[in-house]
Amino acid sequence: MIAKALRLIRQFHELDRTQAAEKLGFTKEFLIAIESGKKPIDQSLLKKYSNTFDIPVSSLSFFIIETNKSNKDKTISAVAKEKMAGKILQILEWSINKNDSKKFQA
Repeated sequence: MIAKALRLIRQFHELDRTQAAEKLGFTKEFLIAIESGKKPIDQSLLKKYSNTFDIPVSSLSFFIIETNKSNKDKTISAVAKEKMAGKILQILEWSINKNDSKKFQA
């Protein structure tokens, strides 16, 4: 879920992968690996996004979800957090898509 959140943050700021990679000090290939979930996301990476996009690390950390447990083994609060984080990402994605469609209409 964190990989999707980082991709949506980039899209929200209307940056393509090349522009975002340059701004973050990464290669485009590294950014693609992050956004596809192939690279692990650590605190230093979150701090880089936090500083670049002016988002608190704690807000980014909200989207780190334990994926090694089944829903029956998660606490109620962990399941609720996962559902809430998913809805937040859906709303952000909807907002980005809505703004993109307005650009094409103009």
